[in-house]
Amino acid sequence: MTASLKGIRVLEMAQIMAGPTCGLLLADLGAEVIKIEKTPGGDDTRNFLPPEINGESAAFMMMNRNKKGIALNLKDKDGIEIFKTMVKNSDVVLENFRKGTLEKLGVGYDVMSEINPKIILCEISGYGRTGPYADKGGFDLVAQGMSGLMSITGESKDKPPMKVGAPITDITAGLLAASGILAALVHREKTGEGQKVDTSLYEAGIVHTYWQSAIAGATGESPGPLGSAHPLTAPYQAFKTKDKWITVGASNQNTWLMLLKAIGREDLQENEKFSSNLSRKKNLKELVDILNDELIKKTSDEWLKIFDNNGLPCGPINSITDMFKDPQTIERKMVIEVNNKKAGKSTAIGMPIKFSKSKTEKSKGAPSLGEHTREVMQIFGYKDDQIKELYDRKIII
Repeated sequence: MTASLKGIRVLEMAQIMAGPTCGLLLADLGAEVIKIEKTPGGDDTRNFLPPEINGESAAFMMMNRNKKGIALNLKDKDGIEIFKTMVKNSDVVLENFRKGTLEKLGVGYDVMSEINPKIILCEISGYGRTGPYADKGGFDLVAQGMSGLMSITGESKDKPPMKVGAPITDITAGLLAASGILAALVHREKTGEGQKVDTSLYEAGIVHTYWQSAIAGATGESPGPLGSAHPLTAPYQAFKTKDKWITVGASNQNTWLMLLKAIGREDLQENEKFSSNLSRKKNLKELVDILNDELIKKTSDEWLKIFDNNGLPCGPINSITDMFKDPQTIERKMVIEVNNKKAGKSTAIGMPIKFSKSKTEKSKGAPSLGEHTREVMQIFGYKDDQIKELYDRKIII
């Protein structure tokens, strides 16, 4: 079994989250991902403290496992020459700088493509490389607000705006970038051509509004937040039980009937207010009150057992540590332990895609700053005396 991207070399000139998410997925798929960090200091995530393990940022280690690390001074012309040498013998460059940064450094796409016509440059930005906001810097919080996500997140329009708890536009932009890179690699295989791939946090936020955008496009009105409820089906939300909260997904007529049987309220089948999804949505508050009165009678574990036995989609609301211990998480190897040179063992999120034939890379810890600099320089043909001189001049760390 061979990893799908074995033989593909990626230069990751990205930091914090969106770019490193992309690089992480590509590394798990077998690509050789070389993380090029700035000097001094490296990726800003190294300073996301606490928590730390033996002085290393837990956040940095989470996002950068399975990568080789080199620290390179790109503000020096010799640092740029090293980067050009790397571009000549690589497949993908991944970056999340502000628009024009690479051009100012003298290594824009036009220069890269002259050095290596097959190079694929993937740019992740706040808003994309075109349009009136192309020059603006982007952050997940801002992208969630501008994309409409914060207008549909939270309990109601009367409450303060709320973002999704996870940095969802950062993470999604990284996943979109990985998809774009894979498509560009297929295109290159067919044509021999490299190209640019361009995605953004803003677009990553917009793609999460499919249902709400369908409603707005059809009605001309923007839906608001619904707590845990669904904008198109009911009942489909969280409910309080005797001791905790659970989620119940009775999102179609079949699962609605399963729910009624499970809670012993088949009489509601005859109630016109709840006879169809349309009527249940119109009378959602009354329906939720009725279901709350029933579900408060038993504990979460009791209800989950009953619902599972009836084939009804349901689940607990896990904390992150609960999720770590869930047998499905363990079976799917979604929380793993990796070894880091300085920090020792740390927790990481595992590879979320499984293959029947292609293998994924065995996980290695995130690199300490400059951990693989010498090894990487040797890969690109530098001799020991050249490497020593570059170290002495602090072009590399």
